[in-house]
Amino acid sequence: GVSWGVSHHSSRRSVRMRTCYGCCGTYLYFFFLFCIYATIATVLVITGNGYRIDIGTFLADTHPYLWGVLGIAIAISFSVVGAAWGIWITGSSILGAGVNAPRIKTKNLISIIFCEAVAIYGIIMAIVFASDFKQMTFGLGAKGTTLANSYDGRFIPEDVFAGYSMFGAGLTVGISNLACGICVGIVGAGAACADAQDANLFVKILIVEIFGSAIGLFGLIIGIIQVERAKMGTVV
Repeated sequence: GVSWGVSHHSSRRSVRMRTCYGCCGTYLYFFFLFCIYATIATVLVITGNGYRIDIGTFLADTHPYLWGVLGIAIAISFSVVGAAWGIWITGSSILGAGVNAPRIKTKNLISIIFCEAVAIYGIIMAIVFASDFKQMTFGLGAKGTTLANSYDGRFIPEDVFAGYSMFGAGLTVGISNLACGICVGIVGAGAACADAQDANLFVKILIVEIFGSAIGLFGLIIGIIQVERAKMGTVV
């Protein structure tokens, strides 16, 4: 009774410590982030540059190339993270369950293929985004000479639209593929364990896995629609 009480108390304490560490770690991260932003804002105010703390000016003066490159980075990096995460989850389950049931190793590799397809989606969209980068003008040279073509700002509105479109499409594709990779990995791990116990369950769970992999395809389609009219710069 005493040993059980000590082990039970230790288990609850370890769970509480892990939970507290995760919670406090999140708060600590945002606290450091807030301190960095507050320090930058304070320095700008002290040096007489407080007028530069303007979100509208930041969005208007940021080069569209930056938004496009960020969209490419988010699309490919989140997709690769989702694929790697899914392969890690389902691969470890296939190897573990394959010890007792070696027959499951070959056919359950389809789960690895589904996870790898998530990274391929990100590569495809990165190539699509990169093909939209063209030479562009900005500053005074980009100003229109007629009233119909005149505008305020440093960049041509079509180029700004293209940069925002690539950034938004990158978020759409990246986050969708991240969720898709994790989903396929967890379902694939369950398929491997279920197949090790009963071979008749593999096809049934595979249907669930196919629907899970469609999430990334949805993000890919919407990303293509978002950048369909985004043409940055002029063809040279």
